[in-house]
Amino acid sequence: MLSISDFSEMCYLSPQTLRYYHAEGLLVPADVDPRTGYRSYTFEQVEQAMLVTSLRGTGMSIKLVRRALDEPDEAPALLREHAAEVEAQRRLQDEAISDARELVGSRPEAHLRHVPEATVVSRLVSDSAGPDPYDWSRVEATLGAAIRDLITTVESCGAVVSGTPWRSWARGTQGQRQDGGDRLPWLVTVPVEAAPEALAALPDDVEVRAFEAREELSIFLPGRSSMAKFATALSRLTRHPLDGAYVDFSGMRQVVRDDGVETALAVRQLAGDDAAG
Repeated sequence: MLSISDFSEMCYLSPQTLRYYHAEGLLVPADVDPRTGYRSYTFEQVEQAMLVTSLRGTGMSIKLVRRALDEPDEAPALLREHAAEVEAQRRLQDEAISDARELVGSRPEAHLRHVPEATVVSRLVSDSAGPDPYDWSRVEATLGAAIRDLITTVESCGAVVSGTPWRSWARGTQGQRQDGGDRLPWLVTVPVEAAPEALAALPDDVEVRAFEAREELSIFLPGRSSMAKFATALSRLTRHPLDGAYVDFSGMRQVVRDDGVETALAVRQLAGDDAAG
């Protein structure tokens, strides 16, 4: 028999960790002295300790490790599932690191720009997939799929995408009135160049309209969208000084890029008396 001290040194597990694994049923001592409480282990238990250490080293929870030990035939499948979750978490962490580098390296600034007129096509996307309108991961996935589908529809009718797509809240649109107003629908929009017959071939749920030229105040934030980033963008935009003008929230749009989202607000000139006063 090996004392807990000897077993600890052999397995590179502290006595505290061994006591914890005993309490959790992962590595039960071969013998526990009823008078002193001293734990003793057999040499054969070194292999089990090695397995527990290896599984815990992957980041597996105590619960999953216990399942792997209790159901050895299921252990490979459990490890594969855990490995997939770890890989997904790594991707999220890599994105977060890249995002943080961008934000720390150069603080995003708002800038003015002129946006020329264009022909655009739009489609309403009712956000009814879940109860939380600010679940940005779900919203991003839903709207991303809707933009890709709209691009496919446009191209299948012979039109050509001529600019970067964007999304906006569909406040006051015909689509919102038809939707009933209980949910906050989104509008996904794609700039196009197309012959009249190509536009006429678009399905009924796609609206063709003219996007008027305008001045915009915009700010780009890298990485995944979030409520905090959205609030930051609006805060920066509303605090940016404008001479004789104001930002129009009803004209807000979010230009979707591969590396982030650019939030833009239309800039409107104040009336003569307001600008003077």
